[in-house]
Formats: sequence, structure tokens, C-alpha cells
Amino acid sequence: MNCEKCGKCCKQNGRSTHRTEEEKKNLTKRLNIIEGQVRGVNQMIADDRYCDDVLMQIAAISKSLQTLGNSILESHLKSCVAYDIQMGNLDILEDVMQLIKKLQ
Repeated sequence: MNCEKCGKCCKQNGRSTHRTEEEKKNLTKRLNIIEGQVRGVNQMIADDRYCDDVLMQIAAISKSLQTLGNSILESHLKSCVAYDIQMGNLDILEDVMQLIKKLQ
């Protein structure tokens, strides 16, 4: 099955997602920011920073991860899931429901 984005690549083992270079760049940038936040919390702990400050940074990291996950989920629904439905694979809806339950 050809990729709807580039028309060339094929899904490997039925499950892969082709992302454009721009999408990869944006996701990687966001992950690098989150990674920096985690390193910052590690340093805060090493520096014996006040608990409230550490907890606020942890909350910010959690929100960043949640926002990133929501972005990937939105992309998944608009591309992978929509494509499977167009191809007549309605079983994908059960997969999506299971995924959403796991994310809660």
C-alpha cells in the first residue's frame, strides 16, 4: 500500500507512519525542548531546589508531553485512520478506541 503523503513508500508489516521532513523537524524540536526540561528538573533536584519549584516544572513537562501526544494523535486520525477508512478497513475504529482508552 503506497503512502498517501509521498505516494512511494509502503507500510512495513502493515504498521508504519511516513512523516514529512517538516513534521519530523517539528516533533524533534518539541522533544528536544521536553528533554531540556527534564534535564532542568534533574539539575533542580541536584541543587536542592524547593519542592514547589520542582513540582511546577514536572507539571510543565507533563503538559508538554500531553500536548505533543495530542498533536500526534490528531495527525494519526487525519492520516492513518482516515486512509484505512477510505480503504474500507473499519476495524481501525476499534484500534482507535483501544488507543484512546490506553491514553486516558
